[in-house]
Amino acid sequence: MNFDLSEEHNTIRKAVRDFAERDIKPLAAELDEKETFSEELTKKMGELGLFGMTLPEEYGGQGTDYLSYIIAVEEIARVDGSHAATLAAHNSLGIGPLYEFGTEEQKLKYLPGLCSGDELWAFGLTEPEAGSDSRGSKTYAKDLGDQWEINGSKIFITNGSSKLCKGVTVQAISAINDNEKEFTTFIVEKNTPGWTSRAMHGKMMWRASDTSEMFFDTCCISKQNILGEHGMGSKVMLKTLDSGRLSIAAMGLGCAQGAYELALAYAQERKQFGKPISKFQAISFKLADMATKIELARNLLYKACWLKDNGREFAKEAAMAKLYCSEIAKEVADEAVQIHGGYGLMKEYPVERFYRDQRLLQIGEGTSEIQRLVISRHIGC
Repeated sequence: MNFDLSEEHNTIRKAVRDFAERDIKPLAAELDEKETFSEELTKKMGELGLFGMTLPEEYGGQGTDYLSYIIAVEEIARVDGSHAATLAAHNSLGIGPLYEFGTEEQKLKYLPGLCSGDELWAFGLTEPEAGSDSRGSKTYAKDLGDQWEINGSKIFITNGSSKLCKGVTVQAISAINDNEKEFTTFIVEKNTPGWTSRAMHGKMMWRASDTSEMFFDTCCISKQNILGEHGMGSKVMLKTLDSGRLSIAAMGLGCAQGAYELALAYAQERKQFGKPISKFQAISFKLADMATKIELARNLLYKACWLKDNGREFAKEAAMAKLYCSEIAKEVADEAVQIHGGYGLMKEYPVERFYRDQRLLQIGEGTSEIQRLVISRHIGC
């Protein structure tokens, strides 16, 4: 067993951390307060090579392993959850299925632009009445011969309404046989007549990310816009979520790391009863527990990435990593606020934003309850 990261991994971590500290950190609080999605910072992430990191160079990617990408998400999340969400959703849910299931023509048409940072792609699965129950989708695709007509709606879709959005992968019912729904995934480009999207505001968390509602009203697309095989939509979506869970886990890990570092620095500076509060056992033990949980979360997540990079089955470990890292983010962020005391409840202290941002991690891309269901099936329950 070798726990040393490669020189390339360490170089990527340093480059992304420097970028996050230099470019994102000074703007994070203001963007959060104003609920502003930053096209400029998104394009800078593209210029740094963070989009399509794992893709071959022929499609505009960097050709790195999956762990490199996860380290990048972790380092962005260490500073700001909103920009980590933009990065994770675009790579895992946007680019991922296009590369995994797209035809060569589709790959060459879409991937280079999506890897540049000039364009973003969305993942249209969740609906008002179809969240954890993905097969509860009501969006319907009607076969018109040379076209498909899509009607329905999606909600809570990341990267779906900004000017950078190029399109969305949509799961829709393509037939009903013997009362059994058949699903197919479709590529819908921006500005296709009948498709509209609008930004959702008033969020508690990830306020600087682009979250949208989508509406499809007699939206007609070409037969060539099927992604993957006809009738295999659920397979496309669920396999995409396996890899997506690793990126959400990375967001949880980065959030926990950032909150812990804020708490440690504050505890070393804040004095009560004549000495830094880090010298009191009540605080030092909290920090020790936080550091231990983060170490455990990182080891579990990196092992899941190792399995994926080595072509091994990783679905169980991905669910475990997503569950554990998101739950640890909650625990660590909560203790970080506790260590800050009253100041932790004030927006001028970044830990307040970390406390809010972590809350979606136990919900997005499969709730903690769904992760436990997935894990229980893998272990034979």
